[in-house]
Amino acid sequence: MPDPNRPAANKRPTMLIRHGVTLTDPYAWLKDKNWQQVMQDPTVLDAAIRQYLEEENAYADHQLKPLKDLTTSLFEEMKGRIKDDDSSVPAADGVFRYYRRYVADGQHPHHCRECQGRDGFETLLDGDHEARDEKYFKLAGVSHSTDHKLLAYGVDVNGSEIFTIKIRNLASGEDHAESLSGAHGALQWGNDNQTLYYTILDENHRPCAVMRHRLGQTQDQDQEIYREPDPGFFVSIDKTESRKFILIQAHDHQTSEVFLIDADDPHAVPVVVAPRTTEHEYEVSHHSEQLMILTNCHGAEDFKIMTTPVDQPGPENWLENVGHEAGRLILAVQVFADYWVRMERLKGLPQIVITEFSSGDAHIISFAEEAYSLGLSRGYEFATQTLRFTYSSMTTPERTFDYHMGQRSRVLRKEQEVPSGHDADAYITKRLTARAHDGAEIPISLLYAKATPIDGSAPLLLYGYGSYGHAIPAAFSTARLSLVDRGFVYAIAHIRGGMEKGSVWYKSGKREHKKNTFNDFIRVAGHLIETGYTSKGKIAAHGGSAGGMLMGVVINWAPRLFGAAVAEVPFVDVLTTMSDKSLPLTPPEWPEWGNPLEDKQAFSYIRSYSPYDNVRAQNYPALFVTAGLTDPRVTYWEPAKWVARLRALKTDDNLLVLKTNMDAGHGGAAGRFDRLRETAAAYAFVIDQCGRPI
Repeated sequence: MPDPNRPAANKRPTMLIRHGVTLTDPYAWLKDKNWQQVMQDPTVLDAAIRQYLEEENAYADHQLKPLKDLTTSLFEEMKGRIKDDDSSVPAADGVFRYYRRYVADGQHPHHCRECQGRDGFETLLDGDHEARDEKYFKLAGVSHSTDHKLLAYGVDVNGSEIFTIKIRNLASGEDHAESLSGAHGALQWGNDNQTLYYTILDENHRPCAVMRHRLGQTQDQDQEIYREPDPGFFVSIDKTESRKFILIQAHDHQTSEVFLIDADDPHAVPVVVAPRTTEHEYEVSHHSEQLMILTNCHGAEDFKIMTTPVDQPGPENWLENVGHEAGRLILAVQVFADYWVRMERLKGLPQIVITEFSSGDAHIISFAEEAYSLGLSRGYEFATQTLRFTYSSMTTPERTFDYHMGQRSRVLRKEQEVPSGHDADAYITKRLTARAHDGAEIPISLLYAKATPIDGSAPLLLYGYGSYGHAIPAAFSTARLSLVDRGFVYAIAHIRGGMEKGSVWYKSGKREHKKNTFNDFIRVAGHLIETGYTSKGKIAAHGGSAGGMLMGVVINWAPRLFGAAVAEVPFVDVLTTMSDKSLPLTPPEWPEWGNPLEDKQAFSYIRSYSPYDNVRAQNYPALFVTAGLTDPRVTYWEPAKWVARLRALKTDDNLLVLKTNMDAGHGGAAGRFDRLRETAAAYAFVIDQCGRPI
């Protein structure tokens, strides 16, 4: 029987005609007319909207109350696998070594340093202390000046990703009087230790300009040194490993443009490296008198590496250093004084290649496991022979290595500690392949306990994303062990739209090929059933953001395949959002999805799969949905509208809950343990719907 207490949003139909098609939206009113102000001050949210969201929260709390003990057990397990007083491996910068640490029961990082020749350490920024009076607190851009006397950092206190930058005197521990509001969080120091570069947001929450701040001045005296004229491009800043240049990067999802600023000159003007050309992406590193360019120019869709003189950076002077090789995706370049490093992905797995500048000799760091994850850790020092990288697999906790590039030897600096214990030999990780509807081979990463029977009886959580070229790593996670230890198989579907198999894999899952992403996920689920890893109705699908859109599509298309789905901050109102150019991400994302405002074909294609627009009267699996009130990426009203339409149309009595975090944005809670509580709640739901609690 339907639950008479479940919320029912009022219908206030609005009509819109686009490309000759009449669109009716009964729940458009859930978008606050003053949403920009809500991002900065959630208390101004329209009262009717707040009432509906709070009714949904109260309903979710009531429905999930029977899972309270399980949720608590999961949280305690997850917390028990995290070292309470953990710290990162210190990174050397001259006589200092900088690192982050957590204290027992602390939610936020403490930024610290040690000094060569001195005992002990000093805490530069105590995240727990700074967050003490805030419901939400997040740090960004924490960066010390080159003379080690100052610390700049950004603070977001409501999850809207609008940061205020502060500057701390490290001798006194006091913050300067000036603060810089409306910032995007990223910042870089000039080499004079008196100049700070940062990006600001426009009225539609887009990082649009780079500002130069002189210490002691007020923000209204700051100099704008770059403003992006195209609302479809975001602006970010970085610094070359050599510390010679500040980098201004303007980019959307298929085109980039980079400008150099001399970090030694507080009056320098930006110099463009290569003027933007549609679908040309490139990144810039610096070494001596040359720049190294990672680029996809001239058809190098999996990227190649070029060099060019610093004083003549234009493409007409580019010379090939590493040529393009189809299927070998070059992911990143890191430059040192004597060596340079590239990370690449070949046959779905990452590898590290190191080259000596003087001789040109190159070698590869090798790894043995069938599926694993690698990451380069960028340090502060340029004139070093030490490369730091991280390694993990679905069974192997993260390990941090220092690799001597000259001696070709590695030293384990840290292994992720699991205080409650972890026996890697008790688990199995595999890489499988499913065949797509058109014959493409889809990689699948699996994790399960050796004791789990592979006879179709096991519940399975299938995770997917498949957008923006983001590859999901086969990395270690302590949280997912709480599922695996209860007999679940954990699977990652490396579907098209990601970059696991190079740029072709990405491009065949975007824009007019987007449906490949959804079909791939459904096909992976079918393959896992056919091969005995699970059975129909025992699969819990899981995805967030664009992966939440994936959840919305697959439960529209194949609802009986799944027993449950978790959709975190799901991007489900695709057609409406991509038609609203005032929203923060819309113009930059037209290259990813298509522009339904101008392109009738894009309009029709997006409309054919947009989850919100395709909810219909049918049975749906149990569904756990989350949202963040101040989320600038997937605005709160998308999941709220979707849930309202599902409630009105679905023909089953399966559980449907919407949890809106009224004090956070896209990433949910900021504290490390608060985030775990959210994960525990979602996993308890999954276990209850598909699993066998122990």
